[in-house]
Amino acid sequence: MAEKLNVAVIFGGVSNEHEISCLSAANVVSILDRDKYNVYVLGITRDGKWFLTDATPDQIRSGKWLDADSRNAFISPDRGVRGIYVVGGKNIKIDVAFPILHGKNGEDGAAAALLKLAGIPQVTTTMTSAACSMDKVITKILCERAGIIQAGWEMFYSSSLLKNVGGAADRIEARFDYPVFVKPVSAGSSVGVVKCSNRATLEAGLLEAARHDFKVLAEEFIDGSEVEVAVIGNSEPTASVCGQIAPSQEFYSYDSKYKDESSKLYIPAKISDDISAKVRNTAIEVFKTMECQGMARVDFFVCADGRVIFNELNTIPGFTDISMYPKLMAHSCCAGGELADRLIALALAEDRI
Repeated sequence: MAEKLNVAVIFGGVSNEHEISCLSAANVVSILDRDKYNVYVLGITRDGKWFLTDATPDQIRSGKWLDADSRNAFISPDRGVRGIYVVGGKNIKIDVAFPILHGKNGEDGAAAALLKLAGIPQVTTTMTSAACSMDKVITKILCERAGIIQAGWEMFYSSSLLKNVGGAADRIEARFDYPVFVKPVSAGSSVGVVKCSNRATLEAGLLEAARHDFKVLAEEFIDGSEVEVAVIGNSEPTASVCGQIAPSQEFYSYDSKYKDESSKLYIPAKISDDISAKVRNTAIEVFKTMECQGMARVDFFVCADGRVIFNELNTIPGFTDISMYPKLMAHSCCAGGELADRLIALALAEDRI
């Protein structure tokens, strides 16, 4: 029997998506095959303190993981350690890391940078790819150059908005009709996203988005179905079947993604085979354009006239009980422990950048 790999699952963190990271990590810890892996769970508190914890998935899911046996420990950037530095204890060599750090200080490339310094392969994308993919404006610029169709957009610095929100609103109104979507440039999971239907809500939405990031994005409204695709792979990625979202709220907000289970998910999506193929091919094109590795979820709008419009890219997609990425992968090729095995194999593969 092959020797077990030491796998570090890293979750929590200094992010407004801390709670979702706990939910996703609980699922990952549950599906990892203990016959194949020695699993070491590293939790990061909301104020940035790291602990090696023996918490159960239920304790992680509830946010009470520090109630379990926990020791101060962290990933060391020193390649002599190449793993977890345990304060006052014996260091642990790690073969591969599974960072489930949604949002800032994780999905933005910070976790990938630390693991690269440490010399530890990891299942998510590279530092550069993560940083560029997290920034919606950089993503839009690169995808525009690749000829990928997107909604019209305008970008503003938050510092300027605080000084002259009226001027920003004038610029948006001169280009787009209402409604308009406003969102932080580098926040995931619909955090800080506001659908604006008039001047008052537009100015309020701009200021709300500015609270979450130093750049703010305004986008034209696209009247279309929300369709998502899971992509997996390195140099030769493959796309899952398409999934369609019928949100219970006005749009697929943070709450409707993770807290409100009444949103309906259709797998496969209620679109034609031709449109489905177009969505899947475009998802792979986005994945390659952004030089993603491992996994990503790519989101689109599909319009009644057949147009496919790229919306967003998520390089550490949710792994919760109601998240689209694992649901799409389960419908397409692999689920649970098999999905985790495949992601770990990709992290260790020769074509990994």
